[in-house]
Formats: sequence, C-alpha cells, structure tokens
Amino acid sequence: MKKQIYFNGDIITMENFPAEALLTESGKISALGGREHIFSLRDEDTELIDLEGRTLMPSFIDSHSHIVSCASTISLISLRETSSFSEISDRIKNFIELKKPAPGQWVTGFGYDNNFLEEKSHPTRRFLDKLCPDNPLLITHASGHMGAANSYALKLMGITSETPDPEGGKIGREPGSLEPDGYLEETAFTRLTSVIPAPTPETMCRQLQEAQDMYLGFGITTVQEGLTGQSEWDLLKAMSDKAQLKTDIVCYIDLNKSKSILYSNKDFLKYRNRLRIGGYKIFLDGSPQGKTAWLTKPYEESGDYKGYPIYSDKSAEAFVTDAVSENIQLLAHCNGDAAADQFIEACFAAAAKYPELPGLRPVMIHAQLVRKDQLEKMKDINMISSFFPAHIYYWGDVHLKNLGFERGSNISPIKSAIDNGVIYTFHQDTPVLPPDMLETIWCVVNRETKKGTKIGQSQCISVYEALKGITINAAYQYFEEDKKGSLRPGKLADMVILSDNPLKTDPSKLRNIQITETIKDGKTLFKI
Repeated sequence: MKKQIYFNGDIITMENFPAEALLTESGKISALGGREHIFSLRDEDTELIDLEGRTLMPSFIDSHSHIVSCASTISLISLRETSSFSEISDRIKNFIELKKPAPGQWVTGFGYDNNFLEEKSHPTRRFLDKLCPDNPLLITHASGHMGAANSYALKLMGITSETPDPEGGKIGREPGSLEPDGYLEETAFTRLTSVIPAPTPETMCRQLQEAQDMYLGFGITTVQEGLTGQSEWDLLKAMSDKAQLKTDIVCYIDLNKSKSILYSNKDFLKYRNRLRIGGYKIFLDGSPQGKTAWLTKPYEESGDYKGYPIYSDKSAEAFVTDAVSENIQLLAHCNGDAAADQFIEACFAAAAKYPELPGLRPVMIHAQLVRKDQLEKMKDINMISSFFPAHIYYWGDVHLKNLGFERGSNISPIKSAIDNGVIYTFHQDTPVLPPDMLETIWCVVNRETKKGTKIGQSQCISVYEALKGITINAAYQYFEEDKKGSLRPGKLADMVILSDNPLKTDPSKLRNIQITETIKDGKTLFKI
C-alpha cells in the first residue's frame, strides 16, 4: 500500500498536539505535523489527498450495539416512527401484500414504541390476529426488551393461560383472566421468541454485509456484538474465516447461556480476520422507557412499582466472580439505579477475592440513572460507564413523565462521571437506534428532548469531551488505546473525514455534519 498524505483541512488528533498534515503507510499513521515537514517525507508514489477544507479525525468506535440483531432487522417490517395502531396496521398489511408470505410462515416487525402511539399502549393479540390470521406474527418494541404476538405465534411459543411468568419477565394477561393478551416483556420475550426460525446463513451473511456498510456510513470502524450466543458466533466466525468482515467486530459472550463459546475459541481473544472476543455480557434489568428498568424509588404514578431485577444479588455476584476469576472483562446492562447498585456491589465483592478486577475495566452499559454516589464507587474499581445519551432526545420527554422532573432531567449524567474521574463512552444500542455518533454528540452537548425541552443542563459537556466518548475513551474500553482512538504515529489509520469541524460548529448544528469518508487501515470503505 503506497503512502498517503492528507492535507489542506483541519485535523483533530485527540492528542495534545496540532497537525497540518498526516502521512499514512501500510495501513498505519507514519507521521503528522507541519505541512512542510510531512511533504518532505513523500516519495514519487505518494498519494496526495486534499481535504478541501474538511476535517480529518479518528474514526468512531461503537462501545455497545448488536450488529447481528441489526442485520436481522434489515428484512423485518420497519415500525420505526409509527404514531398509531392504524399506522402499524398499514405497514403490516403492505408488507403482507408485497411479500405474500406462505401460510404458517413467520412475519416479524421491529421498532414500534408504545410511548409515541396515540393509544399509549402495546398492540394486543386480538388486534394482530385481524391483520395476520394465517401466519404467526411478532412485533418487537424499539427497545428490544418487549413485544407483542398474535394468537398463532403464542401457540407456537407454547404460551397459554397456564404458562407462568418466567423469572425476570412478564406475560401480559387479558383483564380479569390469565389468558395471554399478546404482550411479552423481558425474559418472557427474549426466551420464548427463540422458536422463530432464523434466516438462512446466506441471507444473514448478505444482511451482515449491509449492516457493516451502515456502520461505516456513520464513520464507525470498530463495532460490537453485545450479546453473543451460538447463532451470532457461528455467523461471525464463518464470515471471519472467509475474510468477509470489513469492520473490526468485538463479541461479548452471553455469560448466562453461551459461556462455552469462549472456552472453545480462546484463539479469538486476539483479532483473527477482524473478529475478536472481548469478554462476557449479562443483563441486570430492563428498559426505562418500557418501565422495566429496576429503580430504588418508584416510577411516577405507579404506586410502589420500581421495575424488577433479572437476577438475585447472589446470582449477579456469581456472574461477576466467574468472569473475574477467568481474567475476562465483563459488561453489565444496568439502566436503573437499583441495577447499578447490584452490579457495583457484586464487583466490590469480587474485588475482595480478586484484587485484579480494576484492571479488567468492567463496563456498566447504559447507566441511564446512575447516581453521583455510585459514580464515586465506580471510580474506585475502574468501572467504565458506557452511556446511551440519545435517550435525552428520543425518550427524554417520556422519562420526565415516568421518573419525575429531577430524575428524568438527570439521565445520562456524563458531567458527573467526568467530575468523578469515571471513564465514559457513548453508544446507540443499535438496532434500538441507528449508530449515529454525530447525533449523539449533539445530544450530550445540548441535552434537548424531542419536544424541545432543555433537561439537565448542568450535565452538558464540551464538544471535545463528547468526541472523547466515541474515540480515545472507547478505544480504552476495548483495551485498544495503543492502536485506535487518536491520530499519532504507530496507530492504525482508522479515520473519518467530516464535512465540518465539530469543534468549530454551532453546537445546535452538530448533528448536521456529514460523514464524507470512512477509512479503515488506510483503505477507504465508505465515501460520498
């Protein structure tokens, strides 16, 4: 690969030095600094790349998402931005008319949100039965934590009036009876829907390529598979074996169900053809907008209801201890502050037995309602807080209603994390939301809801601090800070070219910045 020099634009290094030009060679950054010096290093084959006033910076790093689930949603009925049962009905009917599924073939949709529907509720099986009587139909909530099924689907899943609620989940019931109403929540949804046939390997490979292209279009070159079971692993490993991965993909194995994957594939603890195992993942609670996140104080207008845990304290501690005893990093999904308490206390208990825990950089995923006193404890064990701050815009108004103004305003308390010395990263939990990092930067700098309400303004951070959450800090979360996350000699030439410099852009217009080019190991993989 010949040398390349980038010049004539702003260069954000995410390091403590400026640069007018940057030289790459063999997929790595060779030098950067003054233009005259960098040009003196060129040879006759060096390619000169004129930025034409655009901005070059490190490519973005996804600190938590589910790329295989994202690939799966490509073939589903899109229910994003639906505003009523009527609109959901139209989309399902249009899909059935267009695709003409055979009788008995599963029909699935993704992305509705009851909070934004006129009816303010989840569709029922009786509603879905009218739309699709000859096929099992399942639609998934935008959070991925719940959904609704028609009668045909409930039958295939074995759900009847005699089916008990599973631990950590709930089966919706018709008023005054035990008959299921079609609504499935948390483990009732994630476990019982496993009967749905998976797409063919060929289909999934094609859709995973499309998913990778989507991430690259958002400037992301390192992607996460955030809850890896056997089917996810088989697909990713097959594509790695065939050298079909364009992005680096880091897997976190489902510690509860699929631990054997790590035992059988320890050679993937380092990258092989862009695939690597980063550690384990557990769920400790649910979704705040779905009111299944586990809180220490009740939801507004819900009596004593505080959500609920997925596991007992004893089980959570066992999971953490298991990971630490194997010297493996652990990610834990914690939205509510009670779940955060459970994870923090489990980590302290494990650290008492294994003092090396802080070196494993445990990660609290989402941390929507983490408190300041919890952040102080997190710092003591080097726990990273990976925030999902697009909640501020997309569900901020819902959180104000469900949590009250004080708690709802303080979701994703990033400034408090910084003040307490906690390393922070940002994600979109794709496919919950598209992996739009620049929109996330806009969210954390402005903290504005869909209705235009400014919330938690004391938690606003600077643009530079925000960029750290998707570059150098995210590289640290992956133990890859020596290779990624900033521009300096010796690091990978993983870079993105932006239409405008975020550091010079009006904060209200940050999400309007365009990704014009994404570069992985010195090779352009996306360009407009």
